[in-house]
Amino acid sequence: MSRPPLMPKATAVWLVENTGLSFRQIADFCHLHELEVKGIADGDVAAGIKGLDPVTGGQITREEIEKGEKDPEYRLKILESKVNIQVQKSTSGPRYTPVSRRGDRPDAIAWLIRYHPELPDSAIMKLVGTTKSTIAAVRDRSHWNASNIKPVDPVSLGICSQLALDFAVQKAARKAGRPAAEQAPVRTLIPAAEVEGTAAHAAAQAAEPQPTFAPSEPAAKEVQPEYDADSVFAKLKSLKRGDEE
Repeated sequence: MSRPPLMPKATAVWLVENTGLSFRQIADFCHLHELEVKGIADGDVAAGIKGLDPVTGGQITREEIEKGEKDPEYRLKILESKVNIQVQKSTSGPRYTPVSRRGDRPDAIAWLIRYHPELPDSAIMKLVGTTKSTIAAVRDRSHWNASNIKPVDPVSLGICSQLALDFAVQKAARKAGRPAAEQAPVRTLIPAAEVEGTAAHAAAQAAEPQPTFAPSEPAAKEVQPEYDADSVFAKLKSLKRGDEE
């Protein structure tokens, strides 16, 4: 689908007044409804709009208009510009938060203020999609719902991604001049296979090969001294003789 001309209604006004094109051809070229073009011709629509000549504006040629006038089924083609016009992107502002999640924003703000005090208000505004006044109200406990606000991780609430949070924390730490060793460790979600009591953990344990242990060798018996019967009786005789004396 071709792009619409600049100032579609003004272009349609000029085409209605200065050409023999049909309403459908003008509507298709200007990306308008056919009834809207008919209203322009009747004076009911765009009464105060001055017509804009698309030929002098370099949007269509006179030959293209003549082709359309000769064939009512012919669709006009707009001239494509040879110059690449860069579309200016909108400046990044607070991110959009779904309506169902907006009630969780104060909890997320409280969590970021408590566990990441190095984050500036601008970073919290981008992560949570809030305003500076709301952040200040949560910080000084003047929020209208301050009694019910509980710090909750914005990632678990689905307000921002873990990657965006980690990036904001690392950026704030670099600006604060803290070395990498003192920066907060990057938090990652624990895999389900490592959480005890889950089905994934039980399956992982069942899949792991069970270690085999070699049978333990019996402990070496203590070497007991061997006694000679003759020496034992000789010793007993000597003791008995000593007692008699």
